[in-house]
Amino acid sequence: MRSKRAGILIGRILLVLGITLLLAVIAVTGILWVILRGPSRNAQELLTRSMKETSAVGFIPELFLSKERVAEIMREKDEPEQEARPVDVSLVTVRAVRGDSAPDEVPVALESGEAGEPEYFSSDGITLVPITGASYQGMLMIVDDPFRVFVGTPDHFGTVGLTLRQMVKKYDAVAGINAGGFYDPGGSGNGGTPEGIVIADGKLTWGNAGTNSSVIGFDSDGVLHVGMMSGREAQNRNIQWACSFGPALVVNGEAVSSNQISTSGVNPRTAIGQRADGAVLLLVVDGRQITSMGATLEDLIAILLEHGAVNAANLDGGSSTQMIYDGETLNKNASVIGERPLPTTFLVRR
Repeated sequence: MRSKRAGILIGRILLVLGITLLLAVIAVTGILWVILRGPSRNAQELLTRSMKETSAVGFIPELFLSKERVAEIMREKDEPEQEARPVDVSLVTVRAVRGDSAPDEVPVALESGEAGEPEYFSSDGITLVPITGASYQGMLMIVDDPFRVFVGTPDHFGTVGLTLRQMVKKYDAVAGINAGGFYDPGGSGNGGTPEGIVIADGKLTWGNAGTNSSVIGFDSDGVLHVGMMSGREAQNRNIQWACSFGPALVVNGEAVSSNQISTSGVNPRTAIGQRADGAVLLLVVDGRQITSMGATLEDLIAILLEHGAVNAANLDGGSSTQMIYDGETLNKNASVIGERPLPTTFLVRR
């Protein structure tokens, strides 16, 4: 009798769960229908662009809209982008080096500053500045010495990547952010296969030397290079640490204008930049949350230019977006399955 009652109870629980799940699916479908098929073209375009940037849900717009309309929104019929401008290395003069801080400098806690001043944290050549905008919240890390920034990788590519936390531990780094893109079909990639190229300590460890990709990396003088180039060209520029993603956002002090940037959606974002004095800007913006929907690529450009970026590029975002400092995650990662394994990270030496 007891087993029968238990079976009935379990059956009822499963039925309730099934009905709840069904109602949730219906509700989400209804919301998507209203936005994608409703009267607001701005809402339709923004949601479409945001979804098309993600590997997991990029197929959804085509369930509600024609392929022609999606292509129109993404401006796929526009003329090809102009060739990327090369970085002018003379615009960056590395001034700060490890140990430049005053001897009596003490850490300043992350708290509200004086009236009109931003919140910040500063210690040992690293400054943290919370970032806020109309639809997003994030964190900017400023590393005075660019030679402290390098690319971290797993022991081997083609298998499984490492989470940012694992990479920080592996290299005994003080801080880090996620970096380049990786093979991620349906949002289920294991982070072991990078996109484009990877250069570590001056060696091309992944990718084809003769194939062009969007490269983001530092040369032997500590200068950040961003833009389309081959692995061979990157090595000819003496780039020591690099990964691939993009697009470039700021080149030689000017905002980059492209279809990819102007049609970007609202999502979690990661970016890297460099000021004229060599200081490196590491930026993460939260997304897919009630308190922070996310940022467009144009938002990233505005943030980076405001903080003095001479050159900057977009890194892999979405559920990969994460920043760690001194063992703590400083942003709210959007991944529903926990920290994602990655093939590359930008880390900061102690």
